[in-house]
Amino acid sequence: MSPPILEVSGVTRHYAVGRRWPLGPSTRVHAVDGVSFTLGERETLGLVGESGCGKSTLGRMLVALDRPTSGTIKYRGEDIHRLSRAGLKALRRKIQIILQDPYTSLDPRMRVGDIVAEPLVVHGEGTAATRRRRTQELFELIGLNPDHMNRYPHEFSGGQRQRIGIARALALGPEVVICDEPVSALDVSIQAQVLNLLADLQEELNLSYVFIAHDLTVVRQISHRVAVMYLGKVIEIGAEDAVYGHPGHPYTQALLSAAPPTDPDLAREQDVIMLEGDPPSPASPPSGCRFRTRCWKAEEVCGIHEPELVEGIDGRSRTACHFATAAPAPPAAN
Repeated sequence: MSPPILEVSGVTRHYAVGRRWPLGPSTRVHAVDGVSFTLGERETLGLVGESGCGKSTLGRMLVALDRPTSGTIKYRGEDIHRLSRAGLKALRRKIQIILQDPYTSLDPRMRVGDIVAEPLVVHGEGTAATRRRRTQELFELIGLNPDHMNRYPHEFSGGQRQRIGIARALALGPEVVICDEPVSALDVSIQAQVLNLLADLQEELNLSYVFIAHDLTVVRQISHRVAVMYLGKVIEIGAEDAVYGHPGHPYTQALLSAAPPTDPDLAREQDVIMLEGDPPSPASPPSGCRFRTRCWKAEEVCGIHEPELVEGIDGRSRTACHFATAAPAPPAAN
């Protein structure tokens, strides 16, 4: 088995916000708090959770747009946050990002051909003629007409703009692409097209993806493994069929119960788990298990000891819960 292409070990990201008085202590927001995982070659790791759980913050650190407070992120064994300026520029060739909103991630004043070619210009790739040929190849690769390279972003639909963003991310031939909710702003039918495109590109270009999303249906469609985040922590991680088929953590069970099934008959039979209250503030997370304030299984031990990720019986997933089960037994909605 080949070594992982990306290794994330104990990564935290805390932000200091506000002071009650000029010389007083600042509040620290625990956006990401001790996340660890690996990413293999040609693998897609789905990263899922509610808004504000730290998914996008983690994604920015994976491409070195933000620095961790502690922990390491290694690309092929090298800590990316210890690289020199030149080393970091070289890293950009290997790790790229697709941003969420195709309406704001493209400069409206630039022609789309120039947007896609911009990474080649920044890295001094080839001549103007070779960069143009490369841009034409990328347009064909993502299913757009190269004759439209001189148009501006407003002349394209949302799905086409996201394809342009994908082409820009692929310009330098990366090995890892961080997909930060790349289909959440698109219609359902267009989502399917973009997901199929990403799957085809992975097969053709041997890409590895970290796919960030809040939609469990979308994550399941594209991921080989899935990591579930809650309030800055990974609380369950494993093979896609293990996490979806036999979720061990109550939070994962709640998320899956809220996802609409594709079969309308099953929808009528499905019991939805209703979580009480809102997620706690990341500025003052609960002691012990962070999910305990909304969990129907919580007992005294949950507030004292923080559960660690423990391997399940089948060895295909790990769950951070003192009372992990292979099948949910929660209170259902009326």
